[in-house]
Amino acid sequence: MCRSIRPLFNLAPPATEEEVRAAATQFARKLGGFARPSRANADAFDRAVEEIAAAAERYLAALETA
Repeated sequence: MCRSIRPLFNLAPPATEEEVRAAATQFARKLGGFARPSRANADAFDRAVEEIAAAAERYLAALETA
């Protein structure tokens, strides 16, 4: 789906907040179908990136290594 998003789990050192946000931005871009949102959609795009990044942070924190 998003080929430019690289795996962020189990990295040494752990993924940074900036890396998680970059992945969230790429995901939101892919979902919306545009590289940069219009002014009319900028607030919705920014809100989506924040929500995706927060969910990704929670998800990565919950994962365990076998």
